Amino acid sequence: MQSQPSKRTVSSGHPKKRRPAAKPRPTVSHPATEKAKHQHRIKKRPVPAADAQTASLTRGSESPLKRRNKLFSAGGSFDIPFFIIVMALLIIGVLMMFSASYAYAYYSSKFGNDGLFFVKQQVLFAVIGVAAMLFISAINYRVLHFWSLIIFGISVLLLIAVLFFPDRNGAHRWIPYPINFQPSEIAKFAVIAIFAHFMSLNQKRMNTLRHGVLPYVSILVVVSALLIVEPHLSATILVCAIGGIMMIVGGTPLKYFGIAAGAAVACFVVVFFFPNLLPGGVGEMVQEKLAHAYQRIEVWQDPFVDLRGDGWQTVQSLYAIASGGFMGVGLGNSRQKYMYISEPQNDFVFAVVCEELGFVGAAVIIILFALLVWRGFVIAMRAEDKFGALLAVGLTVQVGLQAFLNIAVVTNTIPNTGISLPFFSYGGSSLIMLLAQMGVILSVSRGSKLRKSV
Repeated sequence: MQSQPSKRTVSSGHPKKRRPAAKPRPTVSHPATEKAKHQHRIKKRPVPAADAQTASLTRGSESPLKRRNKLFSAGGSFDIPFFIIVMALLIIGVLMMFSASYAYAYYSSKFGNDGLFFVKQQVLFAVIGVAAMLFISAINYRVLHFWSLIIFGISVLLLIAVLFFPDRNGAHRWIPYPINFQPSEIAKFAVIAIFAHFMSLNQKRMNTLRHGVLPYVSILVVVSALLIVEPHLSATILVCAIGGIMMIVGGTPLKYFGIAAGAAVACFVVVFFFPNLLPGGVGEMVQEKLAHAYQRIEVWQDPFVDLRGDGWQTVQSLYAIASGGFMGVGLGNSRQKYMYISEPQNDFVFAVVCEELGFVGAAVIIILFALLVWRGFVIAMRAEDKFGALLAVGLTVQVGLQAFLNIAVVTNTIPNTGISLPFFSYGGSSLIMLLAQMGVILSVSRGSKLRKSV
């Protein structure tokens, strides 16, 4: 049998090498594709109830400007510590106002010899104010972006209209219809709201003269001029101080404040010491409008010089403070409120507080005001947007400055400017307006609480 020849590969030259098996090439996917896949997996994954709620809140807080026109807040509870401080000041204030006003109302036939005359009305105003505070706290504060311009226009019209109503003690400050109220209370809030509106819209251009100075100075000039014509010096000082602080917080360069301070000092010196240098009859008009301010400055320097006249109120206030001592004479036991301090339920209620509660009670009240300011600033720092932060700062500064100025007047640290003590002084429109403004701060705190929880 013949053997078959073996089949061999005949190659010419060098033997052929085998190629190694090709490795699989890694697949490179686009980032957008990976993101879409990741989102798809998230959608398929079941979401717990708590996470779903958090996600919905987060979606609601991503773009605050889109929710500007929604009437009610997205959710979250308001700041409880701030609310407790407000209610504590309100309760103590109503109680001390009742103690200060009882003798004055009881011995005055103008109030029907009813010792409860003032406290009955103040309690009613407080109830209305608390209801307004709680209602406004549930409203989305961003609606003020639109309403701020309207509120400011209305406040200017009211400041003009008040000049045509009968004066009280030489000043046109009150409009008796539909209720007795001061347009200056609305003007304070209007200035804060419109400042916050423009500053939040122009926050990246606040370092310029056009967007960081001129609009706000123009607003302050208009409002201050109308307040001076009333005349209402304390409201003028308060509005200008609030506006200046908001401009600093809003981002206005400090160099402009140096220029403004120099101009203000120059105007003050000319108006108060050299009014005859003003052109035409401007000097005489300024002297006539500010005659009460000249007189108050003279009495402030030494109130005992005119003890039976303009210095009477300040002297009796100092007597009340000195009589209180460290622990006070006891709640309801003040002697200076018995027809010595004129209208003790108004601007000089803090003097009765010092007499009845002493240094300790007065210190507690001052601490409560300090805590209110501190908590208001905390809410501002935690606000969702610039607009809410500026609103909280402006409204908090208003309460703090007003309390400081009132206490300074009562202790004769500054001249008597006729400024009320928040939560303590008698007044329906001022108390309701004040509590409504606290509601705006609580509304801002709802957003800050929301962001903190997320």
